[in-house]
Amino acid sequence: MKQTKLFKQDVAIQAVLYILKRMGGSCDIHRCHKILYFADNEHLSKYGRSITGDAYVRMDFGPVPTCIYDLFKAVRGDSYFASQVDDVRRNCFYFVNNKDITAVASPDMSHLSESDVEILDKYIDQLKDKDFNEVSEASHGYAWSNTAQNGVISVRDRLTEMGDSDDYIKYIEDQMTAEEAVM
Repeated sequence: MKQTKLFKQDVAIQAVLYILKRMGGSCDIHRCHKILYFADNEHLSKYGRSITGDAYVRMDFGPVPTCIYDLFKAVRGDSYFASQVDDVRRNCFYFVNNKDITAVASPDMSHLSESDVEILDKYIDQLKDKDFNEVSEASHGYAWSNTAQNGVISVRDRLTEMGDSDDYIKYIEDQMTAEEAVM
């Protein structure tokens, strides 16, 4: 289950803007990806839904959110769809270079729940002062290790890494399948 149907672009953009705000207005793409990965996993484990709804792919330096990364590539002009994100580039964020994202706007907090913010804050605080290698290492857990290079990290592996029971994982998988079916 790739779960890209569950991706919530508006929420994801606001989550990125929130991260950027908390990081002083700018953040490197690698750190942003990892904050989102850990926050999505914990939110999914605790509350039965991820913040962004994004799927994560195993890459060399850790998990990468597929839809958010596609959006980032388009914003920095590395994508066929670059012309379709001019409003995001003008109104949300842009790249200073190929790796640093800078906010143009403040997050619209109406898109983020209290639990979204609480968990984003937790991982911003945990990762904000770590160097690139420490951030990468932190994300190389069971779910990442159990996935082939460039493969989608399964929800099952992500929740197993969080310590969830098989019954709970099955329940979440069933809920996600049902949600995808009605989209």
